[in-house]
Amino acid sequence: MHLSSIFVGLAGLLASASASPTNNTVYKHFDCGVDLSHASDHFNKTVRQMHQGVFKAHSGTQMAGHAVRAAAAGPITVNVAFHIVTTAAKAGTITQKMADAQLATMNRAYKASGVQFNRIATTFTVNDAWAVGAGNDATAMKTALRNGTYSTHNIYFMTDLTGSILGTCSLPSDIGPGTPDPSTYVTDGCMIQANTMPGGNIYGFNLGMTAVHETGHWMGLLHTFEGYSCTGNGDFIADTPMQSTSTDGCPSKPPKDSCPTVAGIDAIHNYMDYSDDSCYTGFTADQNKRMSNMWSTYRLGR
Repeated sequence: MHLSSIFVGLAGLLASASASPTNNTVYKHFDCGVDLSHASDHFNKTVRQMHQGVFKAHSGTQMAGHAVRAAAAGPITVNVAFHIVTTAAKAGTITQKMADAQLATMNRAYKASGVQFNRIATTFTVNDAWAVGAGNDATAMKTALRNGTYSTHNIYFMTDLTGSILGTCSLPSDIGPGTPDPSTYVTDGCMIQANTMPGGNIYGFNLGMTAVHETGHWMGLLHTFEGYSCTGNGDFIADTPMQSTSTDGCPSKPPKDSCPTVAGIDAIHNYMDYSDDSCYTGFTADQNKRMSNMWSTYRLGR
């Protein structure tokens, strides 16, 4: 692992969380806002073709100038850059130890998926506006801090993330042929409430699983309850049951079943639901395959 720590001093995403003694903010029920309505037309077309199996028969076929590729051969190594952004009042509250634990959590969570995260940078920035990330401040932050290419996963851990959400992230999209200018993908990546990291102070959501969930979006996955319906394509994953509501907490007894007329109970332990951190256990086999296909199609070598 190549790790560089950059200390930058600048003047200057999800279920309703029970307040801890040190954090009285009430966070929205995950509410990361990542769904097909916010995805590019290219992603919408690609996810449907992958679900229908079209890409299997036409691997390498050009779609809008970009190839739809089959699953990556072997394990996937993703370079990742962590950016810790705090207000002046909270400087020093998010530590290198928390960042190290977050990386370990992500690697444990994705091990069964054949994905490994190689951290290439950890930056620490003090900037009151960027720690909130409202409007143009988020773009300014990413423009200044982003590391690597389109295949580099940049995660911005912000102490006062706007909207009282735990995190949000970008889905992959076609950025054009060749080697595009970095300005075309500068906003790519995840913005996450920093206190969701292991050791943070958001009770119920401080085991590092928000970054695991949001990274699933970055790898091309939708929520298990996409569409909030018991009919249709849902999340376009064959082996996740239909689910019409997101999950709050970890309601295992009795099992949560928002689509009782359809086979299967809600996948409350799936990383792409909105459950508490301690409720999560993993992805499905088809989700793993989808991430591999999406990686090969959108990010590999970009």
